[in-house]
Amino acid sequence: MELLPGTLDMLVLRTLIFGPLHGYGIARAIRGTSKEALAIEFGSLYPALKRLEMKGWIASKWDTSELNRRAKFYRLTAAGRKHLTQEHSKWAEFVEAVTNVMGPVPVP
Repeated sequence: MELLPGTLDMLVLRTLIFGPLHGYGIARAIRGTSKEALAIEFGSLYPALKRLEMKGWIASKWDTSELNRRAKFYRLTAAGRKHLTQEHSKWAEFVEAVTNVMGPVPVP
């Protein structure tokens, strides 16, 4: 399933609300919570992480992963939490608007 522009940033922020994760963990969490519908490619994820970090919405630090490997872990900042709240409201309005337009599935 292809993501709308800006959706990946919102999904990353939402995923990090539960605590710090490394890139692979973020991708795995999004895939799992979407019931396998969203497979995030690392070629999209890592530029998004860099962009979010530059905006101050996430912060990172190097640590050891569950496989005892060095990995960069990302965490949500206070500014990121505030931005996520705003984006969540916009997303809910968008979903409601599209749902209103689409209506129930037509019966042939």
